Amino acid sequence: MNETVKTEIRALRRNSRFAYIASVNEEGFPQIKCMFNIKNDDMQVFYFSTNMSSKRVQQFLLNRKASVYYCNEKKFKGALFSGTMEVLEDNEIKKRFWNAGDEKYYSKGVTDPDYCILKFTAETVNYYHSLSNSTLMITELI
Repeated sequence: MNETVKTEIRALRRNSRFAYIASVNEEGFPQIKCMFNIKNDDMQVFYFSTNMSSKRVQQFLLNRKASVYYCNEKKFKGALFSGTMEVLEDNEIKKRFWNAGDEKYYSKGVTDPDYCILKFTAETVNYYHSLSNSTLMITELI
């Protein structure tokens, strides 16, 4: 795979403020939600914080298939990562991603039972840029 494409995919993920998370509902239809992009360096494992009571979490508990999409609207570039999502409730992992101000969403703090972490593990990535598509296994990117 072209090193320039790999560099562009990494930069797109790193510089995106938002990520679009897709789950599958009970009827088999994709469901998409915009979430804040939590910064981390790993290109295979991504983390997101959310409410345990959310519709999306309930869908991931039933079907772990997921995708995460990052885009640059101005340059018309996008990276679609496909893989699986886990719902984590461990307090140590929750502490790792807790931010000042999160208490406005989780009034009981880091141990709030409605606060959880989503762990996405990518298997493939499809990158759209300059009217072309590049698909690679995530192992080619890391």
